[in-house]
Amino acid sequence: MGDKRLIQFEDLANLVYSEDPQVSPDGRWVVFVRTQPSLADNAYDNTLWLAPTDGSVPARQLTFSGKDSQPRWSPDGAHLAFVSGRGGKPQLYLLPMAAHGEAQQLTDHPNGATTPRWSPDGTHLAYLARTNAHERAREDGSTNAAPDDSEHFDPLYITRLPYREGTTYHDGRTNQIYVLELATRRSRRVSTHDTHYSEPVWAHDGSALFTTHIVNLDGDEYWRKSSIYRLDLATGNETQLLEGEHTINSLAVSPNGTWLAFQQRDGRDTISHFNLCVMPCAGGALTVLNESLDRPVSNFAWGADDDHLLLNIANEGISELLWLTVSTRLIKPLPLPACTVNGISVCGDAVACAVSTHLNPSELYAMPAGGTLAPVTRFNADFLASVHVQPAHELRYQNEDGVALQGWYLLPPDYEEGKQYPLAVNIHGGPHIMWSCHERSMWHEWQLHAAQGYVVFYCNPRGSEGYGSDFLHALGTQWGEIAMQDIMAGVDALLTKGFVDEERMAITGGSYGGYMVGWIIAHTNRFKTAVAQRGVYNVVSFYGTTDIPTFAECEFQTTAWADPDFLWVRSPLAYTQTIQTPLLLIHSENDFRVAIEQSEQMFAYLRLQGKEVAFVRFPREGHELSRSGEPKHRVRRLREMVTWWNKTIFPERA
Repeated sequence: MGDKRLIQFEDLANLVYSEDPQVSPDGRWVVFVRTQPSLADNAYDNTLWLAPTDGSVPARQLTFSGKDSQPRWSPDGAHLAFVSGRGGKPQLYLLPMAAHGEAQQLTDHPNGATTPRWSPDGTHLAYLARTNAHERAREDGSTNAAPDDSEHFDPLYITRLPYREGTTYHDGRTNQIYVLELATRRSRRVSTHDTHYSEPVWAHDGSALFTTHIVNLDGDEYWRKSSIYRLDLATGNETQLLEGEHTINSLAVSPNGTWLAFQQRDGRDTISHFNLCVMPCAGGALTVLNESLDRPVSNFAWGADDDHLLLNIANEGISELLWLTVSTRLIKPLPLPACTVNGISVCGDAVACAVSTHLNPSELYAMPAGGTLAPVTRFNADFLASVHVQPAHELRYQNEDGVALQGWYLLPPDYEEGKQYPLAVNIHGGPHIMWSCHERSMWHEWQLHAAQGYVVFYCNPRGSEGYGSDFLHALGTQWGEIAMQDIMAGVDALLTKGFVDEERMAITGGSYGGYMVGWIIAHTNRFKTAVAQRGVYNVVSFYGTTDIPTFAECEFQTTAWADPDFLWVRSPLAYTQTIQTPLLLIHSENDFRVAIEQSEQMFAYLRLQGKEVAFVRFPREGHELSRSGEPKHRVRRLREMVTWWNKTIFPERA
């Protein structure tokens, strides 16, 4: 084993993540957010750092509050606007870059301010702040004072869906657009409707803002049924630029103001790839740019002119960066090591991106104009040199119907050829995402499972992105049967290699992955122990308790009242009488994506049948517990999982 040690549970706090890179207007620098979990504070330390795009000198720290995010360069590169929670609620701050001056607070909204966006001439900032009708009336000079917040929640009066998201209930406030004049430090609200506006994007001449909001102002699910609007700053008029109701992401105006780029799909569709589109900024027909790719575009950014976009696409377990010429649709790859890209920024020909690999969970890469893409941070280097990091091995295999599939496995650090080891199968959520061996959010977890003595296996069953539209749509309404076939085919392919002990196999997954854990252990007894996390177990009740209420309708092509039997037989809960595998359920009490009632039902059904089951509830947490929950809770979740497995797999450790 040498001088290196095994990765431990608490090593979560030793990992550093580079996020939200922003290239300077001259292409020479990149500012980014450095994030590190802290177990001592049970929080995350978020600070702004600066690095040259050519990597000539080490990155240096710009802010020190530990609560800073969303840095954005002024057009002349002289200042940074950013968001900080150093005073309580998040507010906008301004930091001069030419001298070592202090950041100045720009806003003081009672409910905070976010998403600063510079005007083209650098004299104004547009941003979002949450307000309700009473607060807007008071801003407009009315004497109608805002009521105490407690009145809104006692009792809670609900008229729309969803009425809760993330980990909180809606408080009657919506995201409104404000514009701040830097010279006077005065802000004015430029949005008018009582609905959620998306982050604003400036028109090239500074006369207007582009944004999105729901078409039917009294409608539900505001993110699914939106359109694009142009807000004229002189008149206050809103002009709808896109017909119909859509799910829309990532508005971006081209450098010379010709095109508005965005991602769009039908608001009733939860499965298909988003279309990457451009339309004239003045309004007109949209053009879809990514039809021939047949791959999801994770994010994109304009290049040096109005004819070039840099695309980050997901393709068979890796990220690819592609330059797309808008006028000809020609594609030119940007050389990139095998990795996952978690964010990109472009200015002219300079590029920066956050990158994770199977050997390093996160570093910042950058490319100056005329240069090559290379790492400019090495935040994790010392830690990674001190521990055993297991490389991921690709596994290409076929299921019994001959469908080609892709997975990966990690071997334990003490692996010896000829010996057999227990297996830990991990299943992704979604169901329509793509896992990679470079998955940042799973890096520590998979390495920990390997360090605990398990062979770790994960794959992309049918329904996953990154393998084309046919593969994506192949799951259909058969969530359980089809994915189980693909996952178990991967398990069998691993068994043929001879190093997995078939009598010591564990399984886990979260969200849709939790659904699959429940489905698989109800349809086979091959696994000796299981952990299901934040899973959907009863599709009928999920329909009415999730904060994405029409998701099940889109996936299963029916409603809970039209055909409850159809949804029930596709629910793991319907098969609890066949479950023999010891099951640990992990769920968050404020999970409004998959409500905790799902695990409550599964626990009660199994317990009342005398099955071996336990249930761990995490207070204050939501659906993102494993990715962004309180650091102490994240470590505890990992301990509960491994301890449950080890009771059966390694009883000597119990």
